[in-house]
Amino acid sequence: MRKLVLQTLAAGTLLTTCPLPGALAQKAPAAAKTVGAKAVTTTASAPLAALFAAYWEDQAKLYPLSATAQGDYRYNDQLPNYETRAFRQQLQQVYQQYLISLQKFDRTKLSAEDQANYDIFEYEMKTRLDGLKLNTWMMPFAQFYSLPNNLVQLGAGTGSQPFKTVKDYDDWLARVDKFPVWADSAIGNFRRGMKAGVVLPKVLVLKMVPQLQAQVVTDPAKSLFYGPITRLPASFSEADKTRLTAAYQQAIATVLVPTYRKLADFLQTEYLPAARSSTGIGAVPGGTEMYRFAVRQMTTTDRTPDAIYQTGLAEVKRIRAEMEAVKKQVGYEGDLPAFFNYLNSDPKFTPYKTPDDVLNAFRAIQARITPHLPKLFGRTPKSPFEIRQTEAFRAATASAEYNRGTPDGSRPGIFYVPILDATKFNVTSGMESLFLHEAIPGHHYQLSLQQENTTQPKFRRFASYSAFSEGWALYCESLGPELGLYTDPYQKLGALGDDMHRAVRLVVDVGMHAKGMSREEAIKYMMDNEPISEQGATAEIERYMSWPGQALSYKTGGLKLRELRARYEKQLGPKFDLRAFHDEILAGGSMPLAVLERRLDAWAARQR
Repeated sequence: MRKLVLQTLAAGTLLTTCPLPGALAQKAPAAAKTVGAKAVTTTASAPLAALFAAYWEDQAKLYPLSATAQGDYRYNDQLPNYETRAFRQQLQQVYQQYLISLQKFDRTKLSAEDQANYDIFEYEMKTRLDGLKLNTWMMPFAQFYSLPNNLVQLGAGTGSQPFKTVKDYDDWLARVDKFPVWADSAIGNFRRGMKAGVVLPKVLVLKMVPQLQAQVVTDPAKSLFYGPITRLPASFSEADKTRLTAAYQQAIATVLVPTYRKLADFLQTEYLPAARSSTGIGAVPGGTEMYRFAVRQMTTTDRTPDAIYQTGLAEVKRIRAEMEAVKKQVGYEGDLPAFFNYLNSDPKFTPYKTPDDVLNAFRAIQARITPHLPKLFGRTPKSPFEIRQTEAFRAATASAEYNRGTPDGSRPGIFYVPILDATKFNVTSGMESLFLHEAIPGHHYQLSLQQENTTQPKFRRFASYSAFSEGWALYCESLGPELGLYTDPYQKLGALGDDMHRAVRLVVDVGMHAKGMSREEAIKYMMDNEPISEQGATAEIERYMSWPGQALSYKTGGLKLRELRARYEKQLGPKFDLRAFHDEILAGGSMPLAVLERRLDAWAARQR
C-alpha cells in the first residue's frame, strides 16, 4: 500500500512486559484438521499457548494504543511513557526472558502449526532485542510516524478510540492528560540525539513543525480534539454533557494546546538548527548498523542492501520496457519522460470536480471486481469495509492507506484517500491497482481474515510483517486482469506505474541510506522513471528518509509470492488451484517470508 498504519520502532512496536507465568506441563487434546480428503492430526501445546497468551496480555498493558487499535479497550485511559531509558531496559529484560522461556520447548516435538508459532515468536523476540541495541530512540518521531499526529486522529473521534459511553469520554481525558510527560521525554531524547549527532534531516523537521502548529488554537471549540463533544450521544444525561464539555475545553486549552505548542517551538527554534543537511541514515553515527537492521527487519531476509539495489535496477529496466509498449499502444510518439509529462498535464486525465467524484470512482472499481472475487478466493472477511476521504489535518503529508477494523466488526476497515484538490486527482495515477492493493483483496482481505482467525494466538492474529503484508498487497495488484481490470491502457499504465514505484524504491532507499544518493537525486530518479509529479515524488522520498528500509518490503514480498506461485504452477500442473493457493497464504496471516515459504512448500506437497 501507499501507507499501512503501523507503529514503528521509534514510535514503539507491539511490545510486552512482566515475568512469565509458570509453564504448564500438560498438553491439550489432539485436534484433527481436514486437508483435502485426508485427516491430519496436530497437537496443540498448552504450555506454549500459555506463553503466547501471557506475552499478549503483557504487551497490551505496555502498549495500550496498540490494544485500542485492535479493539481491546481495557487500557483506553493509558498512555505510558515509552521514551525513557527505564522503559527500554525493561523491554530488553522482558524479551530476553520470553526468548529463554520459548527455547525451553523442544521444537521437534511440536505440531507443524506450533513449529510455525515457535519460529515466528523466536524471530520476533530476537529482532526486538537487536533493535534495542540501536540509538533510533534519539529520533522519537518524524513527519510520517508521529504519536502527536496519531493522537489527533484518535482524539478527533475518527480513529480507533471509541466515544460511545461516558466512560469512553473519561478514558480519553485520562489518556491525553499523560501526553505532556511523553512530550517532555521526547524532547529530551531529541536533545540527546543532538549531542550525539543522531538527528533528523532539516527538510523533515520543516514538515513536522506545521503539523504540530495546526493543533495550536485559541478557541477550544475549533480544535479537532473537540470533535467528540460535537457528537455527544443523546443518551448522556445533561449533567454529563455539561461536565464533559467543560472538561474537554479545559483539556484542550491547558493540556493539548500547550503541549503541541511546546513541541513545535522546540523543533523550530532549538532542533532545526541542529538538524542535518544530509539525506540518508548512513550519515549519522551508527547509521550503517541502523540501516542494515532496518533492511533485515523490513524484508525479513538476510539480503544485503547492494543485492536489493541490483534487483531494483533490473526491475526498473523490465517495467520501463512494458511502459514503452503501452505508450506505443496508445499512439504517443514522444519519449517516456515526455509521455509522463503528458499524463500529468493533459486535462482529460483530471475529470473530477469534487471529493465525492473521486470516492465514487473507487466505489465503481469495487463494484467491477466483486463478481470475479469468488474465482480467486474461497476465504472472504466478515469485517465491513468503507472508503473515506483522509481528514484534512493530515491529508497534505498522507498517502492513500488502509486502517484495519476491529475483529468484532464494530469498526470497519477503512480505505483512506487523501484528496487535497479533486480537480487535480489524476485517473492515470493507478486507481485500479491502488484499490487492489489498499482495499480489496489487498490489505482488507489479509488483515481482516488474519484477525478474524481465532484459532491463532493473538500475537499472530495481530502481527504485521511489512514484507508479507505489503508483498501480498503488491501481489494483489498483479491480479488486475483476473479481476476484470486494466482493460483501459491508461489504467494498465497506472498499474505499471505503481509496480515501477516499488522498483524505484529499492534503488532510492538503498541509494540514499547506503550509497550517498541525495534527496534531490532520488526525486529526479523517481520522476525520470514513473509518471509522478514533483510534489508527489518529494513526499515519497521524504517518507523513505524518515523510515529507512520500509520501502524495500513491497517488492521483496511481492517478488517472493510471484516466485512461489510460478513454482507451484510448474510443480503441480493441472492440480494447481489458484484459489486454494491464495487461501493458504491468507490462512496463516502475516509472517516472515522464510516461514511462509516453508508453509507453502508443505501445502504444495499435500496437493500432490
